[in-house]
Amino acid sequence: MLRVSQIKLHPGHTSEELEKKLLRALSVKKADLLGWQIAKQSIDARKKPDVFFSYTVDAEVKHENQVLKRVGKQVQQIRSTNYQQPAPGSISLTRRPVIAGSGPAGMFCAYLLARNGYRPLLLERGNCVEERLQDVEDFWKNGRLNLSSNVQFGEGGAGTFSDGKLNTLVKDSEGRNHFVLETFAAHGAPKSILYEQKPHIGTDILIDVVRNMRKSILDMGGEVRFHSQVTDILLDRDPSGERQKIKQIIVNGQDVLDTDLLILAVGHSARDTFEMLYDRKIPIQAKAFAVGVRIEHPQSMISQCQYGRTDCPDLPAASYKLTAQLSNGRGAYTFCMCPGGYVVNASSEEGRLAVNGMSYHERDGVNANSAVIVTVTPQDYGTNHPLAGVEFQRMLEQRAWKEGGGKVPVQCLKDFRENRPTTTPGEILPQIKGAWTFANVRNIFPDVLADSLEEGICAMDHKIHGFAREDSVLSGVESRTSSPVRIERDEDLESPAAVGLYPCGEGAGYAGGITSAAMDGIKTAEAVIRKYTPAFEFEFTKN
Repeated sequence: MLRVSQIKLHPGHTSEELEKKLLRALSVKKADLLGWQIAKQSIDARKKPDVFFSYTVDAEVKHENQVLKRVGKQVQQIRSTNYQQPAPGSISLTRRPVIAGSGPAGMFCAYLLARNGYRPLLLERGNCVEERLQDVEDFWKNGRLNLSSNVQFGEGGAGTFSDGKLNTLVKDSEGRNHFVLETFAAHGAPKSILYEQKPHIGTDILIDVVRNMRKSILDMGGEVRFHSQVTDILLDRDPSGERQKIKQIIVNGQDVLDTDLLILAVGHSARDTFEMLYDRKIPIQAKAFAVGVRIEHPQSMISQCQYGRTDCPDLPAASYKLTAQLSNGRGAYTFCMCPGGYVVNASSEEGRLAVNGMSYHERDGVNANSAVIVTVTPQDYGTNHPLAGVEFQRMLEQRAWKEGGGKVPVQCLKDFRENRPTTTPGEILPQIKGAWTFANVRNIFPDVLADSLEEGICAMDHKIHGFAREDSVLSGVESRTSSPVRIERDEDLESPAAVGLYPCGEGAGYAGGITSAAMDGIKTAEAVIRKYTPAFEFEFTKN
């Protein structure tokens, strides 16, 4: 296989034009080209407004070694590496493994286990994704919050109602990242996610992908139960050592299930689960996370800055990623940027309000939005309690709910800087899913965080002119950027307190986003596979 890099073409090019450039780079005729596929596509805007797509293409040719001798450094020989799952271990399971949570971590863990004959039981506190969509839209339209089926909870996890971004900074020498992308593509995601530099699916398509993955899990012998929350765990002494082991789990406060394995993939908003684990003396610690606001700008302004023009029909909606080092030593940065997207009410508790960003696949909304956030640490909480971060989030969300009277509080940047409520918008009109109202977003934050956000936004204006324009729209509070806790696990990915308890994914503090959570779910499934061999006649006892 030969890999050809730095093939540049203007937006709007055809597949034939790409193939023609590939043939030229390889110095071969079309008859000698056995096949090719795009390995990577990125955007080169260094000479804007003259913007290019830059491609890396993998090709199979006749007489590969001869071709390699006569081409330049643009062409390299590669060997394809596919994801390899481990061989099963030697310990026989007598009961099905249970997975709590059907976000990316739980879903991919269940998918891999089901594919290898372990017949997992996947428990989800919320609705299936089809009914969850109705619950979320009802909340946005009518304000009726379903506490177990909302933007945070339900099949697909919190990422389902976001932008569906699939890029990650996690190193991936084992091929898990590409396995995630291939699995998504096989279940209905666009094939372009396999090579785009910043792949995304979009909420509208992701809903179908999640449903299709559930069907695959069922077809391979797994089981999925909705409206089924793990509310307690029962431990027993492990005869092989000093640790305890999983014996039973309680579902919905009443149903008892026997199991030897519980994979906790509960997501970053499962605060009641964190409290239950703390009560059961499962090692858990507070961790740093970040909070802030959503900021909206015209998508045309972002495109002008990034591409040098606003008319970009053959280019994706422009995105950005910004950071700023602040005078107080903190860092501010943008997070979960949604080109052509919407701010959404992402609340999951009564009397508390959180926001997030969402895009559909086409990213054709009027505004771009992103979180602008600053890091908070246990020092900001004033206590070392493992759940202090949870309470800090709740405090900010209570303030946000109060500030907006239950609606998303919105404020123009000029008014945020002058600490006064907004009464009249500027040229930028909020694009928000859910009820919103003008208010004073600054009131949500302690002074040190409000000052940090203001300084960070103004510093980012040096990188994107207009980022700190007076009528930029702020909304709050962005508090669910990542889990406020880390559930400890050892080198085998088990809790040091209990054999068979596997903390997993973003909620456990080991991932940050759809792809990294999915990869951690795969790692956890691998740990189970390496240790256990599946039995094929599992039965649950229900008391």
